This record gives sequence, C-alpha cells and structure tokens, in this order.
Amino acid sequence: MFGSVTLVIFFIAIIFVIKTVKVVPQQHAWVVERLGKYHATLGPGLNVVVPFIDRIAYKHILKEIPLDVPPQVCITRDNTQLQVDGILYFQITDPMRASYGSSNYIAAITQLAQTTLRSVIGKMELDKTFEERDHINTAIVSAIDESAENWGVKVLRYEIKDLTPPKEILHAMQAQITAEREKRALIAASEGRKQEQINIATGEREAAIARSEGEKQASINRAQGQAAAIVAIAEASADALRKTAAAIQSPGGSDAVSLKVAEQYVAAFSQLAKTNNSIIVPANLGDISTLIASAMQVVKAQSK
Repeated sequence: MFGSVTLVIFFIAIIFVIKTVKVVPQQHAWVVERLGKYHATLGPGLNVVVPFIDRIAYKHILKEIPLDVPPQVCITRDNTQLQVDGILYFQITDPMRASYGSSNYIAAITQLAQTTLRSVIGKMELDKTFEERDHINTAIVSAIDESAENWGVKVLRYEIKDLTPPKEILHAMQAQITAEREKRALIAASEGRKQEQINIATGEREAAIARSEGEKQASINRAQGQAAAIVAIAEASADALRKTAAAIQSPGGSDAVSLKVAEQYVAAFSQLAKTNNSIIVPANLGDISTLIASAMQVVKAQSK
C-alpha cells in the first residue's frame, strides 16, 4: 500500500515539474494566460509557470516569415485586367498584440495586401505597372505596415512575383516590341548609310584638296623650272657674247669675223639663187667688200 502511494506521489511530482518548467526555443515567444487573462510573455530559455493556473495560450515564431499572397485579378487605370501574384515578408514584433489584436493576423495582412494591391494597380496604366514594380512594392508595404502595427506585426517587404496580362494584350505587346525593334533596326541602317555618305564626301573633298595642292606644287615647279631655264639661256648667251667679244679683240679676230661674215653672205646668196622667192635687197648688194666693211664697222662699234 505504501509503495502504491509513493508511486502515485512520484507521478504527481513528475506532472507537476512538467507543468511548472517550460523551455522556450530561440526566436520563439510564448504567451501565458493566468485564469483566462494575459499574464506574461515567455522568452527563450528556461521559464517557470504555476501549474493548473497558468497555461500557454499562444506560441509565436519571431523569425521573418514569408507569406504567399494568392494571385488576384486587378484592373488598371486604362481598364485592362492584370493578374498579379506576390509574396509578403513579415515578422512578429509584439507577441501580446499578435495574440489579442486580431483573431487571425495572417488572414488580416493577406486581405489587406490584396486590397492595397488592387488600389495601387488601379491608379496606374498597364505599361507603368511593368516599369514601376518598386513603387508598387513600397506603396503596399507602407499601407500594410501602418495597420499591422496594431496586430504586433512588422511588414518588411512585398515582392511581385508575376504580372500576367490577358493573352490578347500579351500578343499586342509582343507585336509592339517587334515593331519597335524593326524601327530601331531601320534607324540604325539609315544612320549607317548617312555616315557612309558623309565619309565618302569627306574622302572626296580631301582627295580634291590633295589634287589641287599637287597641281599647285606642279605649277610652281614648272614655273621655277622655266625661270631657271630662261636664266640659264640668258647666262649662256651672255657668256657666248663675252667669249665672241674676247675673240674679236684678240689678234686676228677681226679678220676671222670678216671671213665668217663673207661666208654667211655667200651661203645666203646661193640659197636665194636656188629658190623662186622674191626678196628686196640693198642696191649695193653686188659690192661684197663694201658690205663686209659695213659689218665690221658694226662689230667694232659693239665691241667697244
């Protein structure tokens, strides 16, 4: 009998210890009610409660929690249906409010995310919804976070996973993208042709300038050559005259000149006899000695 009582007391002690000692894991919070009223929030580690008076009413995870928001159809500003699918990230910051602020805070923030998303999308045109995802995410987080504060929840961020327009709109957008690409291709081709014409014109202009410079230099070279030739001929003629004059002044020079003049005169006269040409000659043409004497007088006058 005594052993049975001891065994019963032992089991009661074990139950008492189990009911009294509570070990809360890390990043968890347990809400304790005493006689049906909120009493305390147990943090991570070893905690002691009063058996049969205190009870663990709620257990919360304090980690960041991803919440998949169900897809929904939104109407844009230009009356286009758009199916939006997103994911919401939140964290419990106040376990007591999360327990008593709302009967179901997960359903509350989910519904609030959907209604806020419809409101934000309704203010934007279809094209803007694809360009301003960051704006949509920020607007939803700001709107939800203000209300979720009363539920002990902190909304960290919202991310749009997918934006799906109707098939007709999707085909139209693809056609528009194709047209834009073709337009850019045509513009690029025209710019290439324009640049090609500019390059050709520039090359022709530079070639014409080069040719004109070459012709100019050639003309200058020809003029300089002609000038040099004239100077050379003049110098040669002057040198020949100086040599002739020096030869005339030397002993026997006058006789040589007389002989040369006589030979030229006889040769010229013989040529007149061979042709039928008519020519006017001086009256004293027959007097060769007189003509030679006259020529020598001229030579002597020039040599002085």
